[in-house]
This record gives sequence, structure tokens and C-alpha cells, in this order.
Amino acid sequence: MPDLPVCDHYAGVEARMRKSLELQAEMGEAAGRALFDVTLDAEDGAPVGGEQDHIALIAELVAGGSNRWNRVGARVHGVGHPAFEGDLQTLFSRAGERLAYVMVPKVADLGEARQACECIEAAQRATGLSRQVPVHLLIETHGALRDVQAIAALPQVQSLSFGLMDFVSAHRGAVPAGAMTARGQFEHPLVVRAKLEIAAACHAAGKTPSHCVVTEFNDTQALGQAARRAARELGYTRMWSIHPAQIRPILEAFAPDEADVQDACEILLAARAAGWAPIRHRTGGRDTLHDRASYRYYWHVLARAHRTGRPLTQDVLEAFFQENRS
Repeated sequence: MPDLPVCDHYAGVEARMRKSLELQAEMGEAAGRALFDVTLDAEDGAPVGGEQDHIALIAELVAGGSNRWNRVGARVHGVGHPAFEGDLQTLFSRAGERLAYVMVPKVADLGEARQACECIEAAQRATGLSRQVPVHLLIETHGALRDVQAIAALPQVQSLSFGLMDFVSAHRGAVPAGAMTARGQFEHPLVVRAKLEIAAACHAAGKTPSHCVVTEFNDTQALGQAARRAARELGYTRMWSIHPAQIRPILEAFAPDEADVQDACEILLAARAAGWAPIRHRTGGRDTLHDRASYRYYWHVLARAHRTGRPLTQDVLEAFFQENRS
């Protein structure tokens, strides 16, 4: 599964895009890497008629010095929008070597997901780009949800996100507005089903499932509760932020518990010293046997701790992340 930051922060207005990049650079200083991704939004952020100027600004920001960690992506217009191909051309020709990913919204089904990936590959070739930019897709239609297993398996796809608002709207009023709230989106069966199918498809294909927005951006308690449920109940390993105040609660919610991190450090260091043979470890107050199956689990705990900025000891950093902070 891709080693992506657990928070994907969206910004589309110029002032907010610049401030988001400043915050990303600042929060990453201590860790020496980005603790969250920034997605610059050319779909909702672009004024009607100003699409070309807006995507040019996004390309400038991606290629510029404010992109401190090379973890800035862009959401382009949908495949059927007249600006879609122009978005790709501008991004790849001006900022392709530093673009972390391309997010494509509103794919209707597997066929349109394939079309998006093919157009992205064609644009990369046409601009002479020397690397393949990962593709992120937004699952928010009935057809895309129906085809989600096959969409997740597309080799260009790195992550799938759930588009809550459009998905609820697609039910023509049959799903109430309450299903779009921080609490209601975890209670309505049709919404929960969609979330589970997306997460399961991503895990089966080794891709990253990214959870949808919480629109009550001033209620950090509700945001934190939603993020914890997404991570612990539904299997999501990443989540959207739409306001800077949401970033730290998402990082906290997706970080593993301190006791789990401590167990992971002890178990993996002991396993490494034993050549990855089975070991005994006192876990949760009881002597337990661990082998390669549990080593894989605790590796994911450790990797998530690293991605969310949890402090790790020098021996763990040197053993598993090739970092030296002395």
C-alpha cells in the first residue's frame, strides 16, 4: 500500500492555497517531511471562465519554492469537462516532475476511470514527462461504486476517495441531508455501505482509501470523532481536510495509540535481532508469541506512527526508516 500521509488538505482559493503550503512546510520541519498532503483544487477553486489562469497558478505553486516537501497534488476537472485536457497539459508541462498526484473527480464508472488514466498517460507522454504521476480518483457516483473493485485494481491508481456530498445527492432526495453530517454519515446504511466497499476494494488492491470531508469545520470534536471512526471502524488510512483547523485532529485520530506504538517498537526490534524468527513478548500484560504475521501488523502500526509524526526512538528510526537525528 502506498506510504501516503494520513491527511489530504484541500484548498482552491489563492490565499488559502499559499497559506496551506506555508503550514505544510512549517509542520514538517521537525519531522523532516510532510505530515500532510496539500491538494490544490482546480475544479471547485477555478472561477467560471478563469480555468486556464487558475490551473496555471496551481502549476506555478507546485513548481515553486513553497512546495517544500514535494507532497502537493492537484484536483483537475472531470473527464467530461472542456478544461480537463488543458488542466493536464498545463500541470505536466510546467510542474510534472514535482506533482505528487492528480485527483480526478466524478468518474462515472470503470470505463471513465480507464479513460481518465489513459488521458493522463497520454498527456505525460505528450509533455515529455519522465515519470508516471499517480492517479487519485473520487468515487461519488452509483456506477463508480458498482465498479469500485475493478477501479481500485487499475495500475495507475494510487488512492480512492469517497465523495459524500455528490453521492448523497445522487439518490435524488431518498437519502436525507442528515446523512451528510459528521454523525449521520456513519449511521445511514447506504452511506456506510459505500464507505465499506471503497475501503475493502482499496485494501484488496493495495491502494489507499481516503475518507470524505466533515463539513462542520468549526467543530473539531465532531471532526475528531468522525476521523477516529473512519480509521478504527471502517478501515480508512487517509482523510480529507477542508480547513486548516481540521489537519491536526485528523493526524491525531489516525495515529496509533502510544501503547501500540511501544509494542510495535519492542516487537519489531526483537524480531529483527532474532532474524525474524518467532519471539515471545509481554503484550497487554500477557506473554504472547509473535511471528511474521504479527510482525506485518506491527510494521503497519509503526509506519502509521511515523507518518503521523509520533516520536520514535533513534534505534527504531535507524533500523526501520534509515534516519539519523543525532
